[in-house]
Amino acid sequence: MERVVLPAIPHKYFETVSHAFLSAIDAIRRDFDVVLVCNAANAFVLPLLRAARIPVAINVDGIERLRRKWNLFGRAVYSAGESLSVILADRVVADADVIAAYYRDHFAVEATVIPYGSDFPDEADTDILQQLGIAPRNYILYVSRFEPENNPLEVVEAYEKLADPPPLLMVGEGLYAKDLVAALQRHSSERVRFPGAIYGADYRTLQRNALIYVQATEVGGTHPAMIEAMGSGGLVLAHDTPENREVGGDAVRYFDLRPVETLSGTLRECLGALAERDELRRKGRERARSRYRWDEVTEAYERLFAELVSGVGR
Repeated sequence: MERVVLPAIPHKYFETVSHAFLSAIDAIRRDFDVVLVCNAANAFVLPLLRAARIPVAINVDGIERLRRKWNLFGRAVYSAGESLSVILADRVVADADVIAAYYRDHFAVEATVIPYGSDFPDEADTDILQQLGIAPRNYILYVSRFEPENNPLEVVEAYEKLADPPPLLMVGEGLYAKDLVAALQRHSSERVRFPGAIYGADYRTLQRNALIYVQATEVGGTHPAMIEAMGSGGLVLAHDTPENREVGGDAVRYFDLRPVETLSGTLRECLGALAERDELRRKGRERARSRYRWDEVTEAYERLFAELVSGVGR
């Protein structure tokens, strides 16, 4: 594997597309057998790659135009990207059956379903818990970008309705949602903590040791953080969306965010139900490790690329 790092314009509307354009130009000058493009917003590079006669697959990601952060222009770009994806790509890839069904219903296209995965390394904990001053199995964890459709503010507000709960750790950052970040910071306290974005072994340590993990996303397909939380043996509470139910099955507790009292009630129940917590942890670990392993995801992509190179399904 060779990783090529290219620049991008650091702007909410231009970062992804500027990086995709430079990546496509770089790809054209190399002797690639096949190219994988990620995100339907980047479908505008497909004509360049097709003109170079390179087989192309596009992972369309979730139905991104539904994200509340986009204005009318942003939603139009994503809508156009969906159409370009099915017209110009040799193969459309969806990361969940729910996303594949959307493309089947709206575009009469059968997408190849390849989910995201997770590794479950056998490793020792880092000292991140000590750095943050929290104890194992004595904190609630939220991990996501701070964006409206990921509902970080709603999670904080639901948490604050609880009586004497363990600390809430809000892991993430919001580079292009300054108003939301400012609103979140007004809730910062000894109980509600914002340590920023955390990655690698520190992040996995937080996942393994959380009492409860909250997945509050409402847009997207298979969310890696949710799989990681399940596979680490954590108790997962997830926003009740078709995508999250596809991933979590009966190994996850579900909640609605409107009203926020639904999440408050679910948190309250799980904090007091030790036997149920242990059973859900066991089922979550088994489901993640049987359905969402990176080696199986990699093999699925290898099969797809081999088919494209040989001309199958193009």
